[in-house]
Amino acid sequence: MSNSQLNLNFSEGSVSLSFSGDAAKELQEALRELLSRLKAVASNPAGGSKRPTPQKPMEYQHRGEVFLEVFCNPNIWPSPFAAKILLTVRDERIRLTTEVELTQVLEDLERYLQQFGD
Repeated sequence: MSNSQLNLNFSEGSVSLSFSGDAAKELQEALRELLSRLKAVASNPAGGSKRPTPQKPMEYQHRGEVFLEVFCNPNIWPSPFAAKILLTVRDERIRLTTEVELTQVLEDLERYLQQFGD
C-alpha cells in the first residue's frame, strides 16, 4: 500500500502525516489490543473484592517520514470510552505531543483505511 495523509483529530485541532496503509493497520491492531486491556480493567471495578490484574501499558512507535509514538496506561482509565492516549508526532524540525481520545483515533484510522478498500 502506498503512503497517503493520515489525519488525526484532537479536541482543539488536528495533524496530518504521511502514513502507509500497512502502518495504519498495525496501529489499529495495537489499539484494538489496548481496548481489550481496557475492557479487562473495566470489568474488575476497584471496589470489588477481587483486585484487578494490572495491565501492561501500550507503547507503539512508527518510524516513517515522521516519527509517531502512542502511549497509554490502561490501568488509569475507568472504561475504554474514557481512555485517552498520549500521541507524539515529530521529525528533526518539530515535535507535537498531545492527549487524544482513544475512540477518536480509532475513528480516524477507520476512515483512513476505508480509502484502501479494506
